[in-house]
Amino acid sequence: MRLVSIGECMIEMSGAGENLWRSGFAGDTFNTAWYARATLPAGSVDYVTCVGTDPVSQQMLDFMGAGGIGTDHVMRHPTRVAGLYMITLKDGERSFTYWRDQAAARCLADDPAALTAAVDGADLVYFSGITLGILTADRRAALLDALKGQNVAFDPNLRPRLWPDTQTMCEAIMQAAAISRIALPSYEDEADYFGDADPQATLQRYSDAGATEIVVKNGGGEMLVLADGQTHRIDPGPKVQPIDTTGAGDSFNGAYFSARLQGMPAPEAARYAHGIARQVIGYRGALMPMDQIAKDAA
Repeated sequence: MRLVSIGECMIEMSGAGENLWRSGFAGDTFNTAWYARATLPAGSVDYVTCVGTDPVSQQMLDFMGAGGIGTDHVMRHPTRVAGLYMITLKDGERSFTYWRDQAAARCLADDPAALTAAVDGADLVYFSGITLGILTADRRAALLDALKGQNVAFDPNLRPRLWPDTQTMCEAIMQAAAISRIALPSYEDEADYFGDADPQATLQRYSDAGATEIVVKNGGGEMLVLADGQTHRIDPGPKVQPIDTTGAGDSFNGAYFSARLQGMPAPEAARYAHGIARQVIGYRGALMPMDQIAKDAA
């Protein structure tokens, strides 16, 4: 089993006390790779991005490797460096301030042949709307072209600040959905930007685009799962008070992918992934230490 995740890993700055900050490395698709690695005892998880040649970029690669995430297909840029973001928390909900305009990850699709080689032989290839949003239009097209014919999973992860306008974002999201077998949209975001009346409308739109396995996440509410032509309603159980919701959706995705790669049926995989996400929102920062995650979460 081999999962390949494509996107941007950044320097994460999170609060460590008044006027104090703790640094780490995170980013939606990297977070997903982290949680897939934590819950996938066999097989491999590789990350595809572009970083600089500076010491911090090397520290990022070393961190990935120490976590058991493959970096053989990470590209290096001679002048650009990693992007950075800071997390601000209020009542467990997070907001972000970004410095990413010159991030090396914006060049991750500059070499289409390298992309093709990176995903060759993968059992599942994952990317997100953020992966698309950091790329120019021609590089987005190159990425989607390299992924055609692969077993692709896609989380729209709608972030309008990355896009010139909402129409461009929505068109690019649906172009990505058209080449994806698995889609993992979040209903609240989809309702805001696509006008979906309910989770079923979100599920139907991605099904119409061509996805055959869909999980509509719903912020702790009832999820919808489409698999093998059947729609399942998943009750996530009672809500819990979060300490930090950073990485919650990413951890769900990673655990869901690992469960599916190991043969777990989609509805059970969604319940399992929700259990992992419930653990993650009780931890500050995007990445919960792998040795603290209860792998038998339910």
